[in-house]
Amino acid sequence: MKLELNRIAKKHLYTIGRFFVDGKYFCDTLEDRYRDWDKEEKVMNETAIPEGVYEVIVNVSAKFKRKLPLLLDVPYFTGIRIHRGNTDKDTSGCILVGENKQLGRVINSTPYELRLTEMLERAMLSGEKITIKVR
Repeated sequence: MKLELNRIAKKHLYTIGRFFVDGKYFCDTLEDRYRDWDKEEKVMNETAIPEGVYEVIVNVSAKFKRKLPLLLDVPYFTGIRIHRGNTDKDTSGCILVGENKQLGRVINSTPYELRLTEMLERAMLSGEKITIKVR
């Protein structure tokens, strides 16, 4: 399964994106502020992950106590998940899923998290490799 996150609005405190599953639009995303890794340093809990391609698995998050997608081998980061939330205060580098219908927020994120986690877990259990391209 191929996931893709296209960052479309890089704001001062947050980044808005569009999330695709196997080439089909799935939802909007919100991340921490995008930083140019060639010119800026990571700011803890305030920086989006670097662009790249990452393998994704689903497992139980110790922090959230539920199954969530986890991005593997993200440079400079650990524990990067795709999960519910609304603003940049709800993420520490993670990708929040939902609908970007309010400035600086995603809303209705819980159903997107649940549906995405279920889809990815099914794919993983059937032996399918899951990757996400972040750009």
